[in-house]
Amino acid sequence: MAQTNCESCMNYEYDEDYDCYICTKDLDEDEMIRFIRGEFKDCPYYRFGDEYQIVKEQI
Repeated sequence: MAQTNCESCMNYEYDEDYDCYICTKDLDEDEMIRFIRGEFKDCPYYRFGDEYQIVKEQI
């Protein structure tokens, strides 16, 4: 089952142009509306943002 906590998702990143956090996945129109309204449950794109694991993969 997918998670819903965007703050811990590695697809949730800070965008300096918009000065806020955004989901970097290409959401379709319906998904984006649910995301903006805070109704996005059981996100199929959720990936736990383990910062240590991300660094390991880059090396």
